[in-house]
Amino acid sequence: MRLGVIAIQGNVSEHVCAIERTLKERGDEGEVLEIKRRGLLDDCDAIVIPGGESTTIGRLIGIEGIANEILKASESGVPILGTCAGLILLAKHGDEEVEKTGQNLLKLMDIWVERNAFGRQRESFEMPLETSIFEEPFLAPFIRAPAIVKATEDVEVIARVDEYIVAARQKDLLALAFHPELTTDTRFHHYFLDMIQS
Repeated sequence: MRLGVIAIQGNVSEHVCAIERTLKERGDEGEVLEIKRRGLLDDCDAIVIPGGESTTIGRLIGIEGIANEILKASESGVPILGTCAGLILLAKHGDEEVEKTGQNLLKLMDIWVERNAFGRQRESFEMPLETSIFEEPFLAPFIRAPAIVKATEDVEVIARVDEYIVAARQKDLLALAFHPELTTDTRFHHYFLDMIQS
């Protein structure tokens, strides 16, 4: 199993460590690659787009040619996990802030997103999150987090905070508004690896 973490900017090392820890817990053999240039995604069984600055990541993956490789991989059914900024990039529709900045979206997932839905950096918080896939709540860190404000019927809602959708899946795409890689709880990474093997 080979997993590629887009390593342009953001929480790259945290995702690499979380995936390696999850592989070890499962007893699975696997390799985690940091994707900094085009030509490395072809052999990956899954892709992670980490949190960070979505405008920067979107612009640089376009310049580097990585965006087209992500789109090609998605067409082939390669599972993709997007956290925080990664969630924004997966969306087909952005809010006024996304439009104003001319942000490049991958337009893969039938969701409408709102950047900074919960406020700026100082409004960051952590909360026990009830989900449809785990029996026990997941302690989720929200850092300058976006949210999904609308989704089509093809999107499975996994978790909400008030009126906002903060975790969702559409076929091989998994979008999380929070940062599971910043916790010791690997359940979302296990769930993602299950997507690869199913």
